[in-house]
Amino acid sequence: MITPALPSSRATRVSRTKADNTSKTASCDESTTAWALAARGGDPDATDRFVRSLHRDVVRYVAHLSADPQAADDLAQDTFLRALGSLHRFEGRSSARAWLLSIARRAVIDSHRYAAARPRLSDSDDWTLMAERAQPIGLPGFDDGIALLDLLDALPDERREAFVLTQLVGLPYAEAAEMSDCPVGTVRSRVARARATLVELLTEAEAEAEAEAEVATDAVDVAVTVAVAETAAVAVAEPAAVAA
Repeated sequence: MITPALPSSRATRVSRTKADNTSKTASCDESTTAWALAARGGDPDATDRFVRSLHRDVVRYVAHLSADPQAADDLAQDTFLRALGSLHRFEGRSSARAWLLSIARRAVIDSHRYAAARPRLSDSDDWTLMAERAQPIGLPGFDDGIALLDLLDALPDERREAFVLTQLVGLPYAEAAEMSDCPVGTVRSRVARARATLVELLTEAEAEAEAEAEVATDAVDVAVTVAVAETAAVAVAEPAAVAA
């Protein structure tokens, strides 16, 4: 089947949106990189701006990469402590965001190694359940966020990392490839496969939800039918009892 071309006006809007997003990302990267370089020189205000501008990206990245939202804040703090201690080696050859996320990646790997080496203190593997209990339920997007975490957790590590870096954090493919130490084409392939898997998992989840809804509807119909029959039986029995 041949996919019809987008109308020219719609295609133009899509192209402009992508261009705007790319321009905003580039501008943000320029600012954060400038702040990092200024922070390297001892500017406390630049240090604060550098940390604030990238804190959200780091927390999101380590939460998805580690598959442990409960540890995200600790991992983010560890990342910034390492970064601030290494600022004197940052020369701006890559964006400060890519440099910082590479440090975050090492922090997550070190955390996994430490967790594997220490004695296990808990028998619970259901980290999403613990996250649901620990976070305030009822906030806009909460259920969608938990669902996304569940789906991402089902992806292989390399595909999850590529998807998170490029689709959630917004890193360019070239920088994501540099961080992952692989060709750009490999990152694109991993993202494409991750998307396909996520769509498949989402389709399965929606089918299961529809099936459960149908079962619940059938149960309600049966209950209503029984209730109506019982009511009718009582209505018939009462006049008979009066006549007797």
